[in-house]
Amino acid sequence: MNISAVAGFCMILLLISSCTKSVKPEELYGEWKYLKVENPNQNPPLIMSDTEVKEANPSIIFSKNDDLVIMWGGKKLSYGKFRMENSMIRYKENLPGGVVREFPFIIKEISKDKLIFETMAQDFTRVTAQKVR
Repeated sequence: MNISAVAGFCMILLLISSCTKSVKPEELYGEWKYLKVENPNQNPPLIMSDTEVKEANPSIIFSKNDDLVIMWGGKKLSYGKFRMENSMIRYKENLPGGVVREFPFIIKEISKDKLIFETMAQDFTRVTAQKVR
């Protein structure tokens, strides 16, 4: 590949990355009820059934003081702090024994009442959620 092709490729990448919507924390504040949970990269793709999602009643809650809580089965599954970095949620999860684990979620789509986000692993999980409050 010649230098002009590499430069052109870099310009395209820069242009694409600059088009990514920057999400403000206040766009997330509130509770988002999971409607769909899927692992599209698994073979075959794994999609939780509507019945499983309804029974687990999962949600993610973003608070003004940067708290993040994930609820599952009526119980707090995970909690910690979050901060926004463009369209990426940087989540610091509090684990037993004072251990903190940081991992990112990428927001694929957001509107006033719909949120689609993914974990940033090779076997990523995609969640589609609806704002309930």
